[in-house]
Amino acid sequence: MKGVILAGGLATRLRPLTLVTNKHLLPIYNKPMIYYSLEAMVKSGIKEVLITSSPEAVGQFAGLLKGGEDFGLTLYYAIQKNPKGGIADAISLARDFANNEKILVLLGDNIFSYDLRPSVDRFESREEGAVIFGVHKDTESRQYGVIEIDESGKVISIEEKPEYPKSDIAQTGIYMYDHHVFAYIQQLTPSQRGELEVTDLNNIYKNKGNLYCEIIDWWVDAGTSYDELLRANNEVAQMVKEGKL
Repeated sequence: MKGVILAGGLATRLRPLTLVTNKHLLPIYNKPMIYYSLEAMVKSGIKEVLITSSPEAVGQFAGLLKGGEDFGLTLYYAIQKNPKGGIADAISLARDFANNEKILVLLGDNIFSYDLRPSVDRFESREEGAVIFGVHKDTESRQYGVIEIDESGKVISIEEKPEYPKSDIAQTGIYMYDHHVFAYIQQLTPSQRGELEVTDLNNIYKNKGNLYCEIIDWWVDAGTSYDELLRANNEVAQMVKEGKL
C-alpha cells in the first residue's frame, strides 16, 4: 500500500501568510505542517509516499524533505498544474505511482493523532472498496461534509455543508482507496466550483455499497482559517507537552 499527501491549492484564506510560501510549510508549534502527515504515514507502516503540489511549491518541498531519508520514507513528487482542479484531480496524479496498489490519501493540512496502522492493515486484507474517516463535531459538522453511517460503519450518505445535518460526523481529509479509484475519477465531471469533488468520488463507492467510515478522536483542519491554524498550534503544543503527540 502506498501513500499520497495532497499539498497543493492557493490557500487564499490564509493570505498574506501564504503569499510567498505553501500553507503546508507553515509552522504547527515546533515543525512544518507537512511533517505531521509524513509522520502519520510512517506510523501507519507506509514506506513510499507521493506529495502533490503546485509547480511553484514542489521545489520548496523537495528542498526541505529531500528524498524522505529523515523519515525513513521514499518520497516522490507530482505537479498539479491546475490549483483549482480539486482533491480528486490531485489524487489522479498518483495513478502511475500507485501501480494498481491500494492508497492512503491525506490532505496535508489535516492534523490528527490517530494511529492509522490498524485501519491500513484491515484495508489491506479487503479485496476492494474505500474507507473514509470522520470525527464527531456536534453542531459544527454542518461546516464540513457530513457522513451518515449504519451500525456496521457502512456509509449511507455524504452531504456537503448541509443545512440540516443527518449526523454529527464530519468528514476529515483521510481516505483509503482500492485500485479502482483512478477509473472512477475518470467518470467524474467538474462541479459548479469547477472542481473534481472528492465527495462525488466517494459517492461512487457508496453507491456500489463498499464505502465505510471509521471514527477518529481528534482532528484539526489547520488550513481553513487563521482561527483553525491558531487552534492547531495551541492544541498541538499542549499535546506535545503532555506527551500525547
